[in-house]
Amino acid sequence: MANERFVEVYSQGIVNVTKVIVDTETGVNYLMGSHNKANGTGLTVLVDQDGKPVVTPIK
Repeated sequence: MANERFVEVYSQGIVNVTKVIVDTETGVNYLMGSHNKANGTGLTVLVDQDGKPVVTPIK
């Protein structure tokens, strides 16, 4: 997994799915939402209360 650019760090739901994905090069967190797996998927940068990207420290 160390060679993967994006890793899933959180997942919730089976039909309506929410995931948090981290870019292993930048540490930026993304929120992915999928409704019913057939009606589309959205991906956006996860932001904090100030509107700044949530960044996970990379080792």
